[in-house]
Amino acid sequence: MPFPIPGGLAPEVYPLAWLVGRWEGAGVVVYPTIPEARVRQEILVDHDGGPYLRWSSTLWLAEEGEGEGDRGIVWSTESGYWRVPPERPADTPDGKDPVELLLIDPAGHLTLYAGIVGGGRIDLASDLIARTPDAAEVNAATRLYGLVDGALLWAWDIAAFGEPLQSYASARLTRSER
Repeated sequence: MPFPIPGGLAPEVYPLAWLVGRWEGAGVVVYPTIPEARVRQEILVDHDGGPYLRWSSTLWLAEEGEGEGDRGIVWSTESGYWRVPPERPADTPDGKDPVELLLIDPAGHLTLYAGIVGGGRIDLASDLIARTPDAAEVNAATRLYGLVDGALLWAWDIAAFGEPLQSYASARLTRSER
């Protein structure tokens, strides 16, 4: 799906240009140690012309009977930066680019993801997860983002709480003009 490159966007992050904007929608969180819950999400991806994109995401627990505009209780929030490294590893597939995502959350985690982007899809795996002494132990994580029929679909798998890597959260988001 063609779209205009946002004005002032650094060429280094053109492979991520389709992410720029405000995204809102609904999804689910579930894990063996967490009961399944519906969530609402808002993501803001913007830039200031530097060779990176800024990322901010908030998930709210959705209460039964809430409408599309209701928020609920904050489940999680994170912020960070997307980068497309200047060096292209030799094993990067044609039509793809390396990508990095650096995230922090107030629960005490700093996660560095590395992966590839291309064709409206981003595949990431954690390269480093650092945590504060009282933060939950998270040993590994993967994320998948895809632009499908104009919607942002994403999935987040984690290995935490002594459990193997498995689905934790996912959502379907649409662009918001708000």
